[in-house]
Amino acid sequence: MAIQKILIVDDSPTERLYLTDILVKNGFTVCTAVSGDEAIERIRAERPQLILMDVVMPGTNGFQVTRAISRDPELAALPIIICSSKDQETDRIWGMRQGAKEYLVKPVDPARLLAAIAALAVPGDAAGGVKA
Repeated sequence: MAIQKILIVDDSPTERLYLTDILVKNGFTVCTAVSGDEAIERIRAERPQLILMDVVMPGTNGFQVTRAISRDPELAALPIIICSSKDQETDRIWGMRQGAKEYLVKPVDPARLLAAIAALAVPGDAAGGVKA
């Protein structure tokens, strides 16, 4: 089953608009959250199939939210792509260790983002597919 609904978690209105524009133009349904705490609420209410997670946000940061999602038995299968301005290799490694499936540096290249989403949309994967 292909990924259709994506949650964007970012405190920047500009970044949310930029990512939403890319995704909507490519046929995805988008919901947004402006903080880590709101992200958890939205995940439970909206049931997205993928999360695009910023790291630097007030309150709970993206690394903490990613770790919480990956450790929650109900949410652990939900793939997360971190989209962050933190561009050091140590940041990427840390993000992946928290449970992210991919780590993209801002400004996110639309082609790289779409390729990362497509790579996660394999039938029968954690993005909501059902194995026959």
